[in-house]
Amino acid sequence: MRVAVIGLGAMGMGAARSCLRAGLPTTGCDLRESARAEFTAVGGTACDSPNSIPQGTEAVLLLVVDAAQTEAALFGPAGCAGRMAPGGLVISSATMSPDDARRLAAQAEARGLLYLDAPVSGGAAKAASGEMTVMASGTPAAFAKADPVLKAVAAKVWMLGEAPGIGATVKVVHQLLAGVHIAVAAEAMSLGIRAGADPQQLYDVVTSAAGNSWMFENRMARVLTGDDAPRSAVDIFVKDLGLVAEMARSLDHPVPLASQAQQLFTAASAMGQGRADDGFVIRVWQALTGIKLPGDKG
Repeated sequence: MRVAVIGLGAMGMGAARSCLRAGLPTTGCDLRESARAEFTAVGGTACDSPNSIPQGTEAVLLLVVDAAQTEAALFGPAGCAGRMAPGGLVISSATMSPDDARRLAAQAEARGLLYLDAPVSGGAAKAASGEMTVMASGTPAAFAKADPVLKAVAAKVWMLGEAPGIGATVKVVHQLLAGVHIAVAAEAMSLGIRAGADPQQLYDVVTSAAGNSWMFENRMARVLTGDDAPRSAVDIFVKDLGLVAEMARSLDHPVPLASQAQQLFTAASAMGQGRADDGFVIRVWQALTGIKLPGDKG
């Protein structure tokens, strides 16, 4: 199966390399020359535009930022849909609203393409090891066609139904939890620092006790060392928690914790931290209270 991965970012690069390891001829597409060079160095082929993927590509995995980028990469002036084989498969893995997932699925189907609504989780590390979690919905034919790619990139594939939009719905709910967990992890760490607790000892206690969460353990470890290189950036949660609010509003369903978390990420972005690792939403509390973070220099 000839595969193209659109977007060689933190997760796309890992997914593309996982496809290569699985023996799938894989083209990686990214605007950045550095990303293309990294992928070709491990034996892949690369291009800088979706409409430059090989003619007859049978499956396209899109790991871009949002619905707008997904639509442009597929159906825009430089889109790849026209380069795909008849009956080819679109695996749409950007986080987006359920309505956008349904709309893009309809466009794909109108062009004779299969569509899998397949958001992912796991971050750069799981993408690199081919162990992402995929929360997917689509027809049996789409799942069958996707099987070689899903086996290459995922440790767990949730088959959530046939209707597009179900995968997107589950991912939006997941992002509600992820965003709130990161924000409250930062709040707890900053409070402990302000109160005089040793940050490393605080981290060690929490991660051995009932108050721990995966996000606290993962994100606050980076805060301890000052490692703000983005695996998932602050601005991602400005966007994703916005999707939570949008979906909740359409259902007349209050989401006060998610809304507060979005405001904290928005504040961090306004402070110039939008491209920092999302755990560095803690800099909002630093700005308010003057605490010194353990990884800060000087």
